[in-house]
Amino acid sequence: MKKILTITGLLLGSILAYGQANISPAPAQTKPVVITGATIHVGNGQVISNGYIAFDKGEITAIGEGTPANTNGADVIDASGKQLYPGFICPVTTLGLVEIEEGARGTVDDEETGSLNPNVRSIIAYNTDSKVIPTVRSNGILLAQPTPEGGLLSGQSSVVQLDAWNWEDAAYKKDIALHMNWPVLRPSGRRRGQGTPGTPQESPEERQQKELDAINSLFSQAKAYAEAKPAVINLRLEAMKGLFDGTKKLFVNANGAKEIIQAVNFGKKMGIQVVIVGGKESYLVTDLLKANNVPVIITETQSLPYREDDDVYLPYKLPKILQDAGVQYGLTGIGFWRQRNLPFEAGEAVGYGLTKEQALSMITLNNAKILGIDKTTGTLEVGKDANLFISKGDALDMISIDVQKAFIQGRDINLDNLHKQLYRKFAAKYGIKVNL
Repeated sequence: MKKILTITGLLLGSILAYGQANISPAPAQTKPVVITGATIHVGNGQVISNGYIAFDKGEITAIGEGTPANTNGADVIDASGKQLYPGFICPVTTLGLVEIEEGARGTVDDEETGSLNPNVRSIIAYNTDSKVIPTVRSNGILLAQPTPEGGLLSGQSSVVQLDAWNWEDAAYKKDIALHMNWPVLRPSGRRRGQGTPGTPQESPEERQQKELDAINSLFSQAKAYAEAKPAVINLRLEAMKGLFDGTKKLFVNANGAKEIIQAVNFGKKMGIQVVIVGGKESYLVTDLLKANNVPVIITETQSLPYREDDDVYLPYKLPKILQDAGVQYGLTGIGFWRQRNLPFEAGEAVGYGLTKEQALSMITLNNAKILGIDKTTGTLEVGKDANLFISKGDALDMISIDVQKAFIQGRDINLDNLHKQLYRKFAAKYGIKVNL
């Protein structure tokens, strides 16, 4: 027994050691900061040449062109010749919920068993010590929405800022949305003839209808529960109340035009705000989306078309199509570590019709609006949180990006990460001089 306990302790110790990050969160801002000489990309389409921005106690206090009137008592950062951006925002991600995607189940905590789990909260599983987070942060991504997956109704998500001791510190806005995987027609998981003898097998149509019936039943119960205000608390239905008073949105994973139409009509019937995630065929139903004020969070531009006979460049063109149609849209990536490519995926849409400032807004202001945090972040304006970074080059270009300073709520963030540490380690081995 002692040997078993000793081995267990060693294994637990190694797991905890692996989970510990080498980078401590930054302390709160203690004195004003003024950044001068930068080209400031506000996030709403406006660009300020030779601009300055000042912030104190975590909030932006001044922004403008030229020289600030007063810098007494402030730390002044000369950013001449550099670019200044609002922090990028990554919605619908498993960042902080997954550490090693395959082969290490103990590092994956993005879904629960069961099909209908509205009461699940992804925020409490968010791992602030993830070694993936600093690598993402080094590309200007300062806020994210760790999102549960699996089943029909996966659970609730929150927005976090990416420099914190624990999930309580990280929480930027809690429990803002519920997430649904819209039922689609799909083949049975069993091969023909492999079912239980004498038991009729469900057709894909029957399975889809059963799932739709389960969703409609649960939402009807939740709506009645929200209106009745019962004395006995039902945790599953309690978690859904925000959908009916407008404090939460329903994020629906749907790619096909048919599924998007069904999801929008479902939202209208239930009187809830719907956000389409994926939306690969959203270009076919832009009138419906605009008329019902339904946003789309595009999942990647670096992908193949949804259907084999689609234009091979359609994923790159989709942001421009939605922009021209007047549909609100944002952008995310796939998974967790690939979120570091978010600015580059936005930048690639520039080659297919968007302006650079529209592409920037796609991952700043647009995402902030969809997540309901645009009053505090998403653009560089007086009174908003000082979530921003300085890049030596174009932050939407993978060749020239060079994030040199980043601030979250005015805190000067450490931009070191495991990738840089390994690069320095092996550069030293081979006598290569680096400045990272």
